[in-house]
Amino acid sequence: MSDSKSWILPEGIEEVLPPHAYQLELLSRKIIDQFDSWGYELVIPPLIEYLDSLLTGTGKDLDLKTFKITDQLTGRLMGVRADMTPQVARIDSSLIKRDIPVRLCYFGTTLHTRTRTLGGTRAPMQIGTELYGHGGVESDAEILSLMLMTLQISGIRNVYVDIGHMGIYRRLMNLLEVTTEQEAIIFSLLQKKAKTELDQALKSWKISPKLHDVTLSLMELYGDHTVLDEARKLFNKVDMTIINCIDELEQISDLTQKHVKDASLMYDLSDLGGYNYHNAMMFTAYTHGQGQGIAFGGRYDDIGKECGRFRPATGFSSDVKLLYELSVHEDTNKSVIFAPGSDVPGLNDAVNDLRKKGEKVIYQLSGQAGDAKTMGCDRELYLDGGRWKIRDLS
Repeated sequence: MSDSKSWILPEGIEEVLPPHAYQLELLSRKIIDQFDSWGYELVIPPLIEYLDSLLTGTGKDLDLKTFKITDQLTGRLMGVRADMTPQVARIDSSLIKRDIPVRLCYFGTTLHTRTRTLGGTRAPMQIGTELYGHGGVESDAEILSLMLMTLQISGIRNVYVDIGHMGIYRRLMNLLEVTTEQEAIIFSLLQKKAKTELDQALKSWKISPKLHDVTLSLMELYGDHTVLDEARKLFNKVDMTIINCIDELEQISDLTQKHVKDASLMYDLSDLGGYNYHNAMMFTAYTHGQGQGIAFGGRYDDIGKECGRFRPATGFSSDVKLLYELSVHEDTNKSVIFAPGSDVPGLNDAVNDLRKKGEKVIYQLSGQAGDAKTMGCDRELYLDGGRWKIRDLS
């Protein structure tokens, strides 16, 4: 007898069993069909790539999440994808090569070295969309709207979105004239909302009082639409580039509300989540009772440049397994017809006709254990006067 421990899956790796696997597939299909209705073309990136192309433009965060192996054919280092967004950017930049706006969508399993949360998965099924070749607020609003509609058709309620702008943070860092090490400290403290520690750090670096105050105030700029007005007052005499970023957020929000009238949009100007490849508007979707985000997106123009061809880019992604867990599941159990294991003429034709009509039919196997009811069937085929008919087993 084999050791039962050999059947244990690695931590954070799970399988999906009936009937949930079928329901998960239906949800994925529904989401992809919605993407298609918006003009997004499906691409299927490879599960594994050489590491230097897989991590192009993504920063250190994604590198730490990526499983690495050595290619036995070339000796080169390869990685199992932890995020499909850079792969799709490479496809647009180096393979599709259109100069017009390009809309792409994708769906597939990714692999992470660690879980995002305790007890979470290391193998998310990532689904998402990317829009290339347009740098305006309309494309950002389209992506944000499509994300919200995706959550709606997934059956997830009470969704709200935190929106930020990486351009505000990047411009502020330029004004502070801090070193790379100091910026890393500021980034970390902003993420942790550690206001006291940030105050002490800025004072120790002798940052000017005006820039010191606006940097600290960044943590307090969270809330509804009034936050944008507060941010304008704060940065009005500091820098017009930051004011332009704030204006962008307002324009994107207004356009999104036209697509999704009941959208619940919040603003967090110190939220710097992501893989460090966002350069402008970015967002995270949440739902009540779920501490972590359930969908993520934003603008990431720099990746295309890293791939050898600059292309403005914006997109979003989510884990369809998580969406399934949070959704209200429809009853997808079909009634099943039991067909006898017989070589009587016409049986196979009758079964094929039923299947073409959408019925689920299983054959009785010779010597099998269990009858029709045990097999989960509620009807059966029987021969009556030379014709195959169906009768109820209830």
